[in-house]
Amino acid sequence: MKGMRGGTNQGGEGTRDHRDLGDEGELLAVRHLKRLGYRILVRNYRCPLGEIDIIARHGGVLVFVEVKSRGAGNSVSPKQALTPAKQHKLSQVAWYYLQKHKLTEANSRFDVVAIRGMPDVPELEVIENAFESTY
Repeated sequence: MKGMRGGTNQGGEGTRDHRDLGDEGELLAVRHLKRLGYRILVRNYRCPLGEIDIIARHGGVLVFVEVKSRGAGNSVSPKQALTPAKQHKLSQVAWYYLQKHKLTEANSRFDVVAIRGMPDVPELEVIENAFESTY
């Protein structure tokens, strides 16, 4: 998911500004993850079950990364936006990827890059092992 991409704003309508915010957040996240030693394998992985923002390697671990971007005035924290339903959806997409690429035995985890204060002064937080898989 791209910040609010595919979602709604408080008025109930998706907007280009939210998509742009999400795209900018993903670019910041990729750069930040690379500085931390992540090797980016895939961006915006899509399958019939949904999408994962980033798939990377960190050490010997395959990492599925969700990027949550929030503008400076948004009262919902990026962490709060990752609901149990969203975690389950990400788990399903990750399992699909693992099966398709014959990696079901690989060590894997779910990380979240939470970005606040977009676009003015973004603050990034990487949450490793943000949640357990539900597949």
